[in-house]
Amino acid sequence: MPVADNLRYDAVLIVSFGGPEKREDVIPFLENVLRGKPVPRSRLLEVAEHYYHFDGISPINDQVRELIAALRGELDRSQISLPIYWGNRNWNPMLADTLRQMERDGIRRALAFMTSAFSSYSGCRQYRENVDQARQEVGAGAPQIDKLRMFYNHPGFIAANVDRIRAAFEQLSPEARPAARIAFTAHSIPLSMSTNCRYVQQLEECCRLVAETLQISADRWQLVYQSRSGRPGDPWLEPDISDHLREIHAAGTKSVVIAPIGFISDHMEVKFDLDEEAREICDELGMAMSRAATVGSHPVFVECIRELIEERQGLRDERRAIGRFGPNHDVCPADCCLYSIPQRPTAP
Repeated sequence: MPVADNLRYDAVLIVSFGGPEKREDVIPFLENVLRGKPVPRSRLLEVAEHYYHFDGISPINDQVRELIAALRGELDRSQISLPIYWGNRNWNPMLADTLRQMERDGIRRALAFMTSAFSSYSGCRQYRENVDQARQEVGAGAPQIDKLRMFYNHPGFIAANVDRIRAAFEQLSPEARPAARIAFTAHSIPLSMSTNCRYVQQLEECCRLVAETLQISADRWQLVYQSRSGRPGDPWLEPDISDHLREIHAAGTKSVVIAPIGFISDHMEVKFDLDEEAREICDELGMAMSRAATVGSHPVFVECIRELIEERQGLRDERRAIGRFGPNHDVCPADCCLYSIPQRPTAP
């Protein structure tokens, strides 16, 4: 296999959401997240309490560190000696600061792995806009950044999710497993955002591939949503996980595995909305619940990332994807995942 001297890119950049690591970070972090969005201040303060419940510490940054360490080992084993950098959208290390460091280190062209498997404005286009804005801040010497393709149907991503969900089933009692349902969850987004992207289509396909691998029939799983924000009157993707749990319980379900397939890591919305709120509902209903881990730094998922890097380096001819839609594009079309935040008219 060719080594680094012959490669087209000279670094890998991990682009993530970011999260606070102490109580004092929480409000400034959330103000970064919600800047320019029509979210009431009361909602910001409500979400802040979720972070305070965990002493202001989001697990996302530590999980990105774990992913970087695992990817470093995977690249080294494959003789790919690219340095790995890390920049966030909303908190330290911020993207612009990382690109400045890359410039100082002489990096000219990097491949970006963005910690989202599904196409949407928030999960793809906004990250690309963040990178472009950071490059403008850095100036003419900023490295070129090219994004790796979406990987929702990559066999490595599917296999890692299958393994996580299978382990979650093992946490249920032997009596509860045969009839347990799977509630696949993803972050809800506004309907006005979802109409301009393939977010729902890709999620449904990913869920179908995982369920079929697990030999779970279509009547035993459903894609549902969590963590909606924004104005109460604006339509977002539904059903919500809380409503879904009550609905399946009323229909006779006694046990459920909740699989946050729309998330790469067990960050705050997974920890609070599922491990706290959803579990409280299941306890109240007397319904057995097991929550599957996200792919995180699962070895097969890390191999998936390495394959995506090899594709763009010209080290791999096969672009692996399973299911109905084939591998996603490397370069996003100009109109991909467009979204403008709706503005309500103001009274005269």
